[in-house]
This record gives sequence, C-alpha cells and structure tokens, in this order.
Amino acid sequence: MSRLTELYSEHGQSPWLDNLRRGWITGGELARWVERGVRGITSNPTIIQKAIEASDEYDSQFRDLVSGADRPIDHIYWDLVVKDIEGALKILRPVHDASDGVDGFVSLEVAPDLARDTAGTVAAARDLHERIAEPNLFVKVPATAEGVEAIRQLISEGRNINVTLIFGIERYDQVIEAYISGLEAYDGDLSKVHSVASFFVSRVDTEVDRQLDAIGSVEALGLRGKTAVAQAQTAYRLFQERFSGPRWEALAARGARVQRPLWASTSTKNPSYSDTLYVDTLIGPDTVNTMPEATLDAFDDHGTLVRTVDADYAAADEVLAAVERVGIDIDAVSALLEDQGVATFAKSFDELVSTLGAKAEDARKGGG
Repeated sequence: MSRLTELYSEHGQSPWLDNLRRGWITGGELARWVERGVRGITSNPTIIQKAIEASDEYDSQFRDLVSGADRPIDHIYWDLVVKDIEGALKILRPVHDASDGVDGFVSLEVAPDLARDTAGTVAAARDLHERIAEPNLFVKVPATAEGVEAIRQLISEGRNINVTLIFGIERYDQVIEAYISGLEAYDGDLSKVHSVASFFVSRVDTEVDRQLDAIGSVEALGLRGKTAVAQAQTAYRLFQERFSGPRWEALAARGARVQRPLWASTSTKNPSYSDTLYVDTLIGPDTVNTMPEATLDAFDDHGTLVRTVDADYAAADEVLAAVERVGIDIDAVSALLEDQGVATFAKSFDELVSTLGAKAEDARKGGG
C-alpha cells in the first residue's frame, strides 16, 4: 500500500493532484495517479496557462475551433479547458461514486477577473455547473469579500464549490459562515452539497520569512518557516469548533457534510526546508492536501504518516503570538497575499487569452 493510500485509509486525509494537462488524460498518466492513491484534481488559471502554452497537445482542437465560426478568444479558451475537465471528471468518477461523493472531484475556477464581482461570479459558476453537468465538478470561487457573498448564494442553490485563495483565519471564518448559512437556506437534499475551503500555506511562509529576514533579530530569524503551519493548524481548530454544536448538528441531521479544509500551495518553496514540510505537519481527518506531482512523489517516498494537524494547538498559538511580537501583522500579510493571488491568476488568464488571440490570427492568415 502506498503512503498516499494510507494517508486516506489510516488518517482520513485525501491526497489530490494540483495539476492537469491534456496529455495526462489521453496518455494514461492521470489514471496512474489515481491508481497510486490520488483522490481529486485541482487546477487554476496559472496551471491552465502552463499546460496550454507548454505543449502542442491542444493544437488540433485549437485549429478546429479557429477554423469554424468567428468566435471570441475567451470562448475558445473555455472550450479548450472544458474538454480537459470533462476528461478528468470521467477518470475520477469511480472515486467519487465509491466514496459516496466525498472525493473524486475536479476543480475549475471561474474567470479570475470576476474576483471582485459577486453577481458576475454567481452567474459564471452557474454557467459552468450547467455546461459541465457532472456531480464531481467543483467550481472554484476566490475567497475575496465579494466572493464570500457569492459562495453563500451558490451553496444556497445546492452547488458544489471549492473556495480558493484563503490566506487568513478571519477570512476562513467568513467562508465557513457562508457555507453554513448557505446550507440553512437550501431546501434540497443537503447530503448532495459538497464544498472544500482551500487554505493556502507555503505562500504565507514566503512572505512572512521575507519580513522576518528584514527584521533580522535572533528571535525573528528563529521563527522562519513556522508561521504557515501554525496558522493552518489554527484554521483546523476553527474547523473543529464551527462544525460542532447545536447549529451544525441541526444541519447534519438533515444530511449536511462538513466543508473540508483543503491545504493548498503545499509544495516547499524554500529548498532549505523539508520537501514534505507542508504535508507532514497538516495530517488529520476530514482534510484534503492538494500537491503538485513532485510533492506527491516526495511524500509517497518518505513522508511521515502521523496525525499532526491538531497535535499541539498551544505551540501553534505561541508561534503566531511570537510573529506578531516581533512586529509582523498577520492580517496584513493575509490581505497582501489575497491581492497578489487574485492578480497572479488574472495575469495568467490575460496572458493566455492574448497568446491564443495571436495564434488564432496567425492561423486565419494561413500561418498555423
């Protein structure tokens, strides 16, 4: 049995793959990942940009789309992406069915330029759910202030949502509230509504470590590489608190499922840290860890299979208190990272649409 399989069977954490490209679907690589223990797929605009621009796997479909009726380039983009998502959904569907709808999801994000547009996000998510009418589709909605309101509305309609770009505890609490209040407003079968809350991890250390280095004191330097894990562990405590008690029990009696924390951005950015740092330290039940293939390989080879996410909340609290004590505002870090995350995904989307537009023009002139 692989460590990836044991991660789920022994500790209740689902390993997902944070990458997707067409060749993996057509060439069997994605199916092999599922055989190794992968239980879901996440993607984002940056992943999609790299997949389409870095290979010729999309060229045939692209030429067919361009040679047809003159259509906006962003429509062609969605045609390319939807084909990948539909292929992945088919491969993951057996996992979804066998897990009674808990896993086997494939995530697709709404256009990133909608991150500050509540009504636009709701409309786009509805459109994707209707266009790809599969039970194991997660539509990703960013956890901006405007996104939180969209999440509440979409959950109240019984739609499956992956809430993405969560960087701080306050925003995470708002996301949980949006999910719970959305369930309370839904008059359908609550057991069919699924959601994960994607809490980003390593990017927190990247920014906090930068600030710690600038402070330069012995205490500050001793805190490097500790903030992200401590904050994620604190988020798990909030998850335990919010998904218990009379309010949640009333929903659970109607069949409601918890909104699982999903640890995202879990590849190690600093080469001096363990390559499984953000997996080994966040293992626990009712969670997901989505990893790029290198991190999945590393964990499968030498990861530590021990429940760690709630092992020492007091230590996590002390780390966060110490970080604040040396002069770092964690809330400000979270806000900065949210803005950067939205901007990065929007940039990837815009660059890809621009590239596709140039290729389309070239093809129509007979150059492609």
